Amino acid sequence: MDQVEIMTNTPEETGAFAERLAQYLVAGDVITLEGDLGAGKTTFTKGLAKGLGVKRTVNSPTFTIIKEYKGRLPFYHMDVYRLDDSFEDLGFDEYFEGEGVTVVEWAHLIEDQLPRELLSLSIYREGDTARRIVLKPYGERYNELCKEIVS
Repeated sequence: MDQVEIMTNTPEETGAFAERLAQYLVAGDVITLEGDLGAGKTTFTKGLAKGLGVKRTVNSPTFTIIKEYKGRLPFYHMDVYRLDDSFEDLGFDEYFEGEGVTVVEWAHLIEDQLPRELLSLSIYREGDTARRIVLKPYGERYNELCKEIVS
């Protein structure tokens, strides 16, 4: 499968889509998240966390780089926008290969650190509140996940 496109018309729909996607996620899943400032990355991430049973308030980890939450699976939320050259010391692979679900915002900045198999997700503005969400699966696990999402 090349890619899947989902349209949402409101922030609530974007969150609801993410919440539904979370139902299909398993330990070790990695989602990269790209989009301009204000595109809806945090809205999507909050919906995903809700779908994973996270009870705490989720916000962007801009200054802490990685935030960890407890839900039905551990949820690791990374924002690598402000990383400098010292990121090798952060142990990304321990998160990517761990027992939880990892979301990486601005993932293109650490592309060489990412696992080969993941779900790449980009959010594009299509109006004031409408968003086009493009999912690109890398690897068989994520191909099957995309098929489940659209069925």
